[in-house]
Amino acid sequence: MSTILSLAPQNVWKHFYSLTQIPRPSGHMEKVTEFLINFGKGLGLESFVDEAGNVIIRKPATPGMENRKGVILQAHMDMVPQKNNDTVHDFEKDPIETYIDGDWVKAKGTTLGADNGLGVAAIMAVLEANDLKHGPLEALITKDEETGMYGAFGLKPGTVNGEILLNLDSEDEGELYIGCAGGMDVTATLEYKEVAPEEGDVAVKVSLKGLRGGHSGLEINEGRANANKLLVRFVREAVASYEARLVSWDGGNMRNAIPREACAVLAIPAENEEELLGLVKYCEDLFNEEFSAIETPISFTAERVELPAGEVPEEIQDNLIDAIFACQNGVTRMIPTVPDTVETSSNLAIITIGGGKAEIKILARSSSDSMKEYLTTSLESCFSMAGMKVEMTGGYSGWQPNVESPILHAMKESYKQQFGVEPAVKVIHAGLECGIIGAIIPGLDMISFGPTLRSPHSPDERALIPTVQKFYDFLVATLAQTPTK
Repeated sequence: MSTILSLAPQNVWKHFYSLTQIPRPSGHMEKVTEFLINFGKGLGLESFVDEAGNVIIRKPATPGMENRKGVILQAHMDMVPQKNNDTVHDFEKDPIETYIDGDWVKAKGTTLGADNGLGVAAIMAVLEANDLKHGPLEALITKDEETGMYGAFGLKPGTVNGEILLNLDSEDEGELYIGCAGGMDVTATLEYKEVAPEEGDVAVKVSLKGLRGGHSGLEINEGRANANKLLVRFVREAVASYEARLVSWDGGNMRNAIPREACAVLAIPAENEEELLGLVKYCEDLFNEEFSAIETPISFTAERVELPAGEVPEEIQDNLIDAIFACQNGVTRMIPTVPDTVETSSNLAIITIGGGKAEIKILARSSSDSMKEYLTTSLESCFSMAGMKVEMTGGYSGWQPNVESPILHAMKESYKQQFGVEPAVKVIHAGLECGIIGAIIPGLDMISFGPTLRSPHSPDERALIPTVQKFYDFLVATLAQTPTK
């Protein structure tokens, strides 16, 4: 059986394989940082970790290319840790198991980590190669992009010296991205004192599974179901019709991933349990009918569990349910001048309720700062009315496109020469690090591109094999044709 080590270009896939063997979920960068530093030093290249935890590796220009503008090759080292419910995998210890399915590379029940492992692998291949033409190069491999772009935010002016930044973290080969959305983390919290369940109540745990999930920027416009938004419809009806009381809620686990699973524990009078089970079946059928063209079969099940000692007080429960129900989720607006591209959206990503505390986390995105402010204020209003404390953190502006970019013109011409067609030039509704880095280092000429990936941030993540060769060949040609200083 062939493995990814047999794929072309082998110099990229061998490095990607090495990355799959090193646990690197966001927040746990120690092993991959050490690996990358040892890799750079093993090549005899200047290699160091900056104050923010980013890895920087410098490679001098090849002979005759010293007069070219310096290029920063940029990718992030972390990956989103998502797995199917029935997959046994510890992202902090276990390697990613990859396999080939036709033209795609996939992982067994987990995210693949091609976002952004293939970008890092391509950088490693360039650093290692002795037969390429390029000007001065700097690899900037950032820390914890997926959880808050902490490495990019922590980058200090003067750490890198290049004039051109090539971000290798977009997911459609043949497309050059020249702008991206900004974002803001919205967190609503509330503490409460639990009350005892009513005498004669039983506890039922309901579990919603099987949703596709996906990237909360790139796939937010595809109409995929949000597990938290589906679950609240059931919980609200259970409370209104069957005297159910909310004990706990656990839905989603990453701000930038559309939640695929959610569960809740409800206390309910024993005589209403059968009707509640009927509501579970009704909702399962309804959700599958509503999303039959988008989702794979959705599973919604119930099981009796031990009755907990405490539950959410009724008034607080009702306020939380109303706020979750009312919370904006999905696309708010498309870009008026580019109507096929999302401008503003939100992802009701994580809900944790129980033990006297409620916490709701949302990622708001927009390429318009004013619309981002409008959206985040709307979300703040929604949860403030429920008595929750709302905080805004991790805000960053979008990357404004520059259609007169010299490297853009050079790359468009190079792509047409290589492949006979013009690349598409686009703005992406995702938070690329270009916007943050560009604010820290004004004047950078920036482009983002990459191989074709699908369903990043979910266990359906996959990489289209033929596009990896094209991506790498295009990167190599771009480096050979970098403009002079």
